[in-house]
Amino acid sequence: MLRLALAAVISATPICVFADPLPSWANTETRARIIDFVGAVTDPEGTDYVTPAARVAVFDNDGTLWSEQPVYFQLTFALDRLSEMAEADPSILTTPTLKAAAEGDLQAIVDGGHEALIEVLNASHSGVDVPDFQAAVADWLQTARHPDTGLPYDQMTYQPMVELLRYLRDEGFRTYIVSGGGLHFMRVFAEEAYGIPPEQVLGTYTDTTYEVTNGTPSIIKAPGIAFIDDKEGKPINIERTIGRRPILAAGNSDGDFAMLEWTTAGDGPRLGVLIHHTDAEREWAYDRESPIGKLADGLDKGSENGWVIVDMAQDWDRIYTGAE
Repeated sequence: MLRLALAAVISATPICVFADPLPSWANTETRARIIDFVGAVTDPEGTDYVTPAARVAVFDNDGTLWSEQPVYFQLTFALDRLSEMAEADPSILTTPTLKAAAEGDLQAIVDGGHEALIEVLNASHSGVDVPDFQAAVADWLQTARHPDTGLPYDQMTYQPMVELLRYLRDEGFRTYIVSGGGLHFMRVFAEEAYGIPPEQVLGTYTDTTYEVTNGTPSIIKAPGIAFIDDKEGKPINIERTIGRRPILAAGNSDGDFAMLEWTTAGDGPRLGVLIHHTDAEREWAYDRESPIGKLADGLDKGSENGWVIVDMAQDWDRIYTGAE
């Protein structure tokens, strides 16, 4: 009878099973270092404990949270939008650059350098209020497909990084995007794709104006770039906007180097994470010579700075949220 009673009690007792926080990460040293860091800063009995208020983690977007090849996805949006605008009003194509862009001639934009890019962005992103611009982004995301994968662009987010973001928030972190991409562009999809609300998205932003038309106030996107959130601009924008030095920063290119450098130079436990694109079969393989997402300084100095360098081919069992 006693044995039966004990068996009944045991069978009725719930068994705590801890779910794997990073199921799409391979069982490598990289994964172990990330989990060890999170465990150390969230253990109130440990010497590396960090209060929840100071658990700030920042992430680049292009090449870190979603793909960025063969060109930044926002540039593809700009070309598609300009082409659509030109169909309605061909007179907007006032320069050879704009005519080439409307025809989808990406090489002409690349050859034209920074000035050509700004010209395309001004034509496709300005003269509209923020809600209307963001509605155009949302519509584009519904219909546009990547030329190589055939996936919607917002399904080319990296499943391992989505898991990492969720894991950090479950452990009391606040997660932010700090990207060279457009602020108003990223805020359209960041919450659904990553669980990051608009107010926690930092990015490059255009000049804006406040206008009242027929009694209706609006914020209008004007021509010109007010702030470029790249390289040294990233830590500057973090300090200005967030007001705390993060304890974790993740990026994938030399444009993120200053953000990781500044983050990991602070006192106490710190972690820098670099995504190294090594998987030509499931994604793309590129680093030092790539015009998009160039990674050289990070490879040369990341290890000596104690950063985790993620080998995408070896450390990730899965790539995209929208495939496999």
